[in-house]
Amino acid sequence: MRRHKRFVPFKRKLQGKTDYRKRLVLLKSGKPRLVVRKSLNNISTQIIAYETAGDKVLAAATSRELLKLGWTGKRKNMPAAYLTGYLCGIHAKKAGVTEAIFDAGFYTSVNGSVVYAVLKGAIDSGLKIPHNEVVFPPEDRIKGKHIKGKDVESEFEAVKKKIGVKK
Repeated sequence: MRRHKRFVPFKRKLQGKTDYRKRLVLLKSGKPRLVVRKSLNNISTQIIAYETAGDKVLAAATSRELLKLGWTGKRKNMPAAYLTGYLCGIHAKKAGVTEAIFDAGFYTSVNGSVVYAVLKGAIDSGLKIPHNEVVFPPEDRIKGKHIKGKDVESEFEAVKKKIGVKK
């Protein structure tokens, strides 16, 4: 007797990819979501709007794009996360997005984490996102003063200036 494949309800929940209760709360706001995801070496951010046919990506940025702007450091650290959020915010403003809701997905909420550095970058670019100042990392960590061996701080400022010029 052969078994047929059956539809598994909430398949993405079983895979650990989607928290449907949290998603519903975010979608009820009617605003686009700032989605942050981390991979092994990169950080990606997207501004996503809900549509009945499927979610639509309005703007996106990855830490890999920072390489084109002169970034030579790691792409998953605190300064790179901030710059990726800042870049995504600039792309979103070009697409006509002025406000969003923060969606960290399944990441554990830890004050001062890389995920909140992305949020700070998006807010500093001009997006209106509800937040609490307590969650942001300290300014010296965002600029990379804690990283030894390289002059990350001056490189951070140079890349941020290039992103701002691209407006």
